[in-house]
Amino acid sequence: MIKLLTPIRKYWKAITLFILTGITILSLVPLAELPPMPGSDKTHHIIAYGLLMFPAALRKPAYLPVIGLFFICWSGAIELIQPFVNRYGEFQDLAANITGLVCGFLAENLVTWLLPMNSEL
Repeated sequence: MIKLLTPIRKYWKAITLFILTGITILSLVPLAELPPMPGSDKTHHIIAYGLLMFPAALRKPAYLPVIGLFFICWSGAIELIQPFVNRYGEFQDLAANITGLVCGFLAENLVTWLLPMNSEL
């Protein structure tokens, strides 16, 4: 097993919770304007939600589809709450988030295919 992936697979719940908390805070903090960053807003959504899905997909719990559905619902709730905290909720952001979740799942499949892992965890 690749040494880098071992802690991700072992501590996937803590890593996932950390990323979900970061996404939630960064999505709901009121801002006068978004700070300048390279790339588009939708690209940032795809990357964030791809990173969110990757640890859970790497661990492959039996309830992974439920986790994915929870992430979609959480993302939708954030988009609904954003107008109340001086942010903009957009359907396109939700679509980018879902795209990111799918990309995170597919990235895990690619990594697992390229770098087969032991099943001791």
